[in-house]
Amino acid sequence: MVPAFADDTAVSRPLYVVGAEGLDVFLAGQDAATRGWLQGAGFSAALGDLRLIPGGDGVAAAVIGFGTAQTRARQRFGLAKAAGLPAGAWHLVGDLSQAARDEAALGWLLAQYRFDRYRKAASSEAALVLPEGCDGARLLAMAAGEYLTRDLINTPAQDMGPDELEAAFLALAGRFGAQAKVVKGDDLLTQNFPMIHAVGRASPRAPRLLEMHWGSVGPSLTLVGKGVCFDTGGLNIKTAGMLLMKKDMGGAATVMGLAQMVMQLGLPIRLRVIVAAVENVIAGNALKPKDILTSRKGLTVEVNDTDAEGRLVLGDALALATETPTDVLISMATLTGAARTALGPDLAPYYTDDAGMAAALEAGAQKTFDPVWRLPFHTPYEAIIEPGIADLDNAPGWGFAGSVTAALFLRRFAEHPRYMHFDIYGHTPADAPARPKGGVGQGARAILAGLPAMLGL
Repeated sequence: MVPAFADDTAVSRPLYVVGAEGLDVFLAGQDAATRGWLQGAGFSAALGDLRLIPGGDGVAAAVIGFGTAQTRARQRFGLAKAAGLPAGAWHLVGDLSQAARDEAALGWLLAQYRFDRYRKAASSEAALVLPEGCDGARLLAMAAGEYLTRDLINTPAQDMGPDELEAAFLALAGRFGAQAKVVKGDDLLTQNFPMIHAVGRASPRAPRLLEMHWGSVGPSLTLVGKGVCFDTGGLNIKTAGMLLMKKDMGGAATVMGLAQMVMQLGLPIRLRVIVAAVENVIAGNALKPKDILTSRKGLTVEVNDTDAEGRLVLGDALALATETPTDVLISMATLTGAARTALGPDLAPYYTDDAGMAAALEAGAQKTFDPVWRLPFHTPYEAIIEPGIADLDNAPGWGFAGSVTAALFLRRFAEHPRYMHFDIYGHTPADAPARPKGGVGQGARAILAGLPAMLGL
């Protein structure tokens, strides 16, 4: 599905946005019939409270509550319910700030997403006229990238294994004229991606590394995504929590969604996207606890938990990424339960040692309604990931700071002064405005908005 705004030349009906503090003034400005109708319907201007206003030929208009500043602070995309209005074009009417108009427009687009591959879902036929002052091209690109991310995460592993993720990756490259290549199966060994191969070799669906290049001018951005299409835990099999493991390629899905945003907008940068696509399953040749791997970077890694596989495949991918100079390096992964425990499903934790990048990202997060939270690369914890028998331990079993130690592990392979890592959840556990239950992108819009400052665009 493709997000879209209404034709701005189409006849549209008004959607009045009324805050709680302005309810009395709004009602006083209506005719007696409309005022009586809304009062009888109990319209209180609570955030998201939607009412249709009848007219001689049916529905003449609609009104939606904007709540109070306090309620708006507690809920993103509070106006997204309006995307379910009756078919036709609608335009916003109300004293809204530019940020509120941007949020309303983006929320409308995101609320129209449907995942209907396996079950027919009624689509909304209502369309919003682009509100005044909004950058329609940017909003549509962000929504399209989010749609791609959600589609990839929502698709079950039977239909989204390494083969299918590769196909989606190549299709994305093809749509925008990017160059792509694939290193697959035993070629991973001959081309020195031993940890990606070790994690994925037990699956009948061969592991692989996917790489895309787009753009020929401007500063360079490299995105690296964890593409574990399903994670059983390997021989350290998950005793709980396997139900959502189709989403363990959420990092790959998110960087692909971000790449779509960048390419659709035609940003003047050189973009590189790297995805390690594997399944972590069990067979006679599966990776074993206490195995020691020699990574692409030459660092040896003791495998103390085969369920800490994401950092292994990312290690090889990050090593590749740093072999070619890049101005900014960003990795994204559904990496640890510790991050989810610390911040919940709605906040995207990230790490960076670069204060300027952090400031750019935080500003971008505010502009795009994509909340993030900085966690530390706490260097004193480096000793925790050094087992003595090898250079690194993939799962030290310390019991503390699991997301931090995983991030430190990745930093050993990145070794880039402008490196940023996201430890995302990639899933909305219950329906929320503009975010239906299921796969969700996190951090991509914040990065997109932060790129001008990060890259000097």
